[in-house]
Amino acid sequence: MHGAAAAAAIAQAVKASGAIVRMKPDDFAQIVNRAEDPLVVMAVSKVFGKTSYKYITGYKGLAFYTKSSSQLPLGVRAELVHAKQIWIPG
Repeated sequence: MHGAAAAAAIAQAVKASGAIVRMKPDDFAQIVNRAEDPLVVMAVSKVFGKTSYKYITGYKGLAFYTKSSSQLPLGVRAELVHAKQIWIPG
C-alpha cells in the first residue's frame, strides 16, 4: 500500500502543478541528489526483450520524470518506491 500511496501523492502533485518536467537521466539524478529527503517512484518495463527504467520524483513543487536503459545511481538518501507502472501523458 505504501507504494500506491506514494504514487498517488506524486500524481496529486502533478495535478496541482500542472507540469511534468521530462529530463535526461543524468539531470534527473542531479535533481534527486539536491533534494533534502527525496522520494523516487520507479517502474521497470520490458518491451520486445528491451528493459527500461522509468522514474518520477517531486522537487520544489514540480514533478520530474526520466526514462533510462539502465538503473540510475540515486544515492543512499533516496527513498525508492517500486511501482508496477508509471504512465506519463503525451
